[in-house]
Amino acid sequence: MRSLIAMYQRIGLVPLIIIGLVLGVFIGWLAPSIGIALGLLGTLFVGALKAVAPVLVFVLVMAAISQHRSGNEVYVKPVLIMYMFGTFLAALTAVVASALFPTELVLVNATIEQVPPANLQEVLTNLLMNLVANPVNAIAEANYIGILAWAIIIGFALRQASDSARAVVSDFSDAISQVVKWIIALAPFGILGLVANTVAETGFASLAGYARILMVLIGCMVFIALVANPLIVFIKTGKNPYPLVFRCLRESGITAFFTRSSAANIPVNMNLARKLGLHEDTYSVTIPLGATINMAGAAITINVLTLATAHTLGIEVSFASALLLSLVATISACGASGVAGGSLLLIPLAASLFSIPNDIAMQVVAIGFIIGVIQDSAETALNSSTDVLFTAAADPTYSR
Repeated sequence: MRSLIAMYQRIGLVPLIIIGLVLGVFIGWLAPSIGIALGLLGTLFVGALKAVAPVLVFVLVMAAISQHRSGNEVYVKPVLIMYMFGTFLAALTAVVASALFPTELVLVNATIEQVPPANLQEVLTNLLMNLVANPVNAIAEANYIGILAWAIIIGFALRQASDSARAVVSDFSDAISQVVKWIIALAPFGILGLVANTVAETGFASLAGYARILMVLIGCMVFIALVANPLIVFIKTGKNPYPLVFRCLRESGITAFFTRSSAANIPVNMNLARKLGLHEDTYSVTIPLGATINMAGAAITINVLTLATAHTLGIEVSFASALLLSLVATISACGASGVAGGSLLLIPLAASLFSIPNDIAMQVVAIGFIIGVIQDSAETALNSSTDVLFTAAADPTYSR
């Protein structure tokens, strides 16, 4: 058994994930019943990530702040600036792409169980209320804004505690980090199950009717990932950004693509940030915060689907309206939950800018869920990999 484990570790995590991905596609395609059965592996893997992530964030942030000493630099502010600028740039990219490649939608009737926010005020109110949520409930419900708020407060309080008390918190943080390493080591099996189940249950034939809108969506996300984000990193660091870009896409983007949850990918990003040698005081805050507010992919989804709806209904969109939509999409995307399909529920809010009826907007949300097997996966991969990318770009440890 030890020799098998040693061989498994020697191969490396990324090659094993690629092997799991390829095997999952073939199993789901050639033996759908086995693919569906293997879906349990994916469910267990995502469940484990989601379970450990809130505890990891709470303990890691609390430990980092309690151990922090004045004079030690943290680089949260530049990361937040890059988060917001990157999201706004993504929203503008979606507007330009929608103008260049106008798309008509075939609206569908479907029942959506979730209730979208009524207006922008409701989105912002929910974000603020999450700050003061009960800390136990925040951890149980994976409310990362609340988790960060309480972890920061308790961390500052612990700075007045004895050295032995702070040492216990630090040791507990190390223990949780070790658990995360064990879970991530099983990622190839989780990816195998997720891919096999997805291919077996959905296939891709049903997406053929939505090929054009998918091309616009994915094209925008690829442009942001391979052109806009590297440009932002180059401006910040003055170095060739692509080695870092490709590493983040490879080690964070792949798992995020299949988990379809920025929140579930937090442990993966934390582990990558540690391997990059970044400051724990910085990444312990910016990565969970990024899972909540760094939503370039969500801004693209909101704008592309909203503008496609406007085009379908024959609504003219002026430059001023498109700019306002980009601002609303940037702010609204920050309120998109870090779970699968979170951005889709903000489409009715954006559609209301063009007086699009709510019942039509909800039909567009239904289309979003149909194409979500590709759209939401690519969106999450972009969002989550960018969390580590911008955190590394702002950290002199990596950028020097």
